[in-house]
Amino acid sequence: MSPEEARTLMMEWVESEALRTHMECVAACMYSYCTGDAQECDTWTVAGLLHDFDYQRHPSVEEHPFVGVEYLRNNTDICEEVIEAILGHATYTGVNRTTDMAKTLFAVDELAGFIVACALVRPTGLDGMQAKSVKKKLKNKNFAAAVSREDIAVGIEELEVELSEHIDRCIDAIRTAGINIHTK
Repeated sequence: MSPEEARTLMMEWVESEALRTHMECVAACMYSYCTGDAQECDTWTVAGLLHDFDYQRHPSVEEHPFVGVEYLRNNTDICEEVIEAILGHATYTGVNRTTDMAKTLFAVDELAGFIVACALVRPTGLDGMQAKSVKKKLKNKNFAAAVSREDIAVGIEELEVELSEHIDRCIDAIRTAGINIHTK
């Protein structure tokens, strides 16, 4: 599956502009971490674009991401590595994150959402944002309270990266991708 095909599927399933933005941000972060050839980077991008594509229709832990994965298996040519990464991004599925793709998806998912939340309260959005300010907001449990700080910490540990470098890399990926994050 190409990123263009994944975007088409995402657009069919997801009406929420905020969720679409989240999926694009995760895809940009995934792309930035891929060290393979263009085809592999496309595959990593697809994993980011589709990790939550069923969430708006099926938000319960009984259904997400299982419904989406079943759809992908039955209706697309998506590879099993992407399926496993999508399943692994939700801790309650019981699917271990053993591949670099799965570890990366888990490590960037919550953080990308948190970075967007930070950008939304800054007058300059992503412009000039650095890890230092994101780390400061991470300590404030009331800010973007739905974001799991524990998942961010586990993701960083599994990916074996340093927090500030990981944050800066994700900020840069989202900024470079030119994703429109609506600021105040």
